[in-house]
Amino acid sequence: MVAESVLVLLLFWVVCGVVVGGLAPLLADWLVTLPWAPLEGPAELLSSISEPGRTIGAVGVGVLLGLLVGFFAVHESLTVKLSGDRVVLDVRDDSQEFGRDDVALAVRDGKQLVLLDPEGMELAREDCHLPWRRLADVFAEHGYRWADEDPHRAEFRRWVPGVPGLPEGADALLRARAAVREKDGGDQDARELRGELLRLGVVVRDEKKRQYWRMPAPRLP
Repeated sequence: MVAESVLVLLLFWVVCGVVVGGLAPLLADWLVTLPWAPLEGPAELLSSISEPGRTIGAVGVGVLLGLLVGFFAVHESLTVKLSGDRVVLDVRDDSQEFGRDDVALAVRDGKQLVLLDPEGMELAREDCHLPWRRLADVFAEHGYRWADEDPHRAEFRRWVPGVPGLPEGADALLRARAAVREKDGGDQDARELRGELLRLGVVVRDEKKRQYWRMPAPRLP
């Protein structure tokens, strides 16, 4: 199993919270000296609290916020479980399991881990912050092929509304996906729409706010 350390993630964000909390009183003192500043009301409230109470309180709030962000980071992090006969990807509350024969290639594509089947269709694409060399070694140890770059990258075409060559219904799904990606909290909807596109045989790759697509060629008999 390859996974990010829960303890390291929590400690990192708690330390960040402590730093932010420790700097908050200094920032508040500076803001109240300006003729106009954002968060003027909260800054005045914080500056009115006597020391050491305000620093202790600010650091305490920072610790709590750091813990919240840390638990969220743990929830969003990817865990990869490998054996000789299956690959399991756990992220958020989802678990995806693939048989050994289904996974022809594991690929690093930027900051994402991609699993491809023998026909070049994507089985999974997940954001990944795990150590790539460690992942490559573990996949190789269990007999899976690994690539440091997507061999199909040159096949992707940029999507624009009405682009020819897509199967029926795919353009509408890409339009809907482009719309939800513009919204805060639209990641899950974009993920589900990616799955719908895969059912139509369309592989989607995101780059900033742009969508790119390809269709694997059918395997010859």
